[in-house]
Amino acid sequence: MTSPLPRRRFLKIGSTGLAGAFLSPPAIRAGSESRQSPAAEERLFRLGLVTYNIARHLDLEALLQACEQLGYEALELRSTHRHGVEPSLRAEERQSVQSRFAASSVKLICLGSACEYHDPRPEVVKKNIEETKAFLGLAHDLEVPAVKVRPNGLPKQVDERTTLRQIAEALRECAETAEGLGVQIWVEVHGRGTAEPERMQRILDWCDHPAVGITWNSNPQDVRNGSIRPAFDMLKPWIRNVHLKELYSGYPYRELFSALRSIGYSGFTLAEIAGSTDPHRVLRYFRALWQELSQPSQS
Repeated sequence: MTSPLPRRRFLKIGSTGLAGAFLSPPAIRAGSESRQSPAAEERLFRLGLVTYNIARHLDLEALLQACEQLGYEALELRSTHRHGVEPSLRAEERQSVQSRFAASSVKLICLGSACEYHDPRPEVVKKNIEETKAFLGLAHDLEVPAVKVRPNGLPKQVDERTTLRQIAEALRECAETAEGLGVQIWVEVHGRGTAEPERMQRILDWCDHPAVGITWNSNPQDVRNGSIRPAFDMLKPWIRNVHLKELYSGYPYRELFSALRSIGYSGFTLAEIAGSTDPHRVLRYFRALWQELSQPSQS
């Protein structure tokens, strides 16, 4: 494991999102599609991209070029995809990745692991904890703010309370490593049963560690009587990152964007959408719809 960052570099956790060092707006390149309108400048949060699934087949260079061209300001790199940013990278390869992002207007804000801690077999949980720690070391070396993890269901052979406690305890162990490295853990609200806001709240309460927040995942489970507000109010103290699904799906995105503004959220909203044979075209449409839905005057 790499050596820890000085304590002063540890990211302060708060409901407003990441520290300004990671959220300062990138320079807008003249003539690019990322040129901001006056209405866009009023938004506290900005648009980015999760490589799952729309960009899973793009290498790192193609990813950065596409984001710069299409106006996506940040990336969450999902593990196992073609970009190849994995804990197995050697020191010189890590330096190369870091240098490439430093030369780009696109920020790498999260490493999207598939680590999960709900399995009833202790050896499987231990393996996932160790893998999480490897991702945290990579995030430290690349100066990435966070690593994404997830719960992924409730095993039928174990009672719910035991599983939720197990997830929380595994998260706390990983969080101790994260805090020492100056990195956060963002728990995706995910999985059959575990995506229910009440269960996620229990996990976070039991974990009770300042290095742990959540990635709001825009799930159908968020919506009660047509509104996300009860779920949002339940989880808002931990929101560090936001995943967006298809913006035409019927999910109340205007309400979500308004709710994010109400807590001063200044992080990114990341497109996590299905793959396409013409991803550039799909991402152009997504950004145009995002701009319309997220205008403050429309929420």
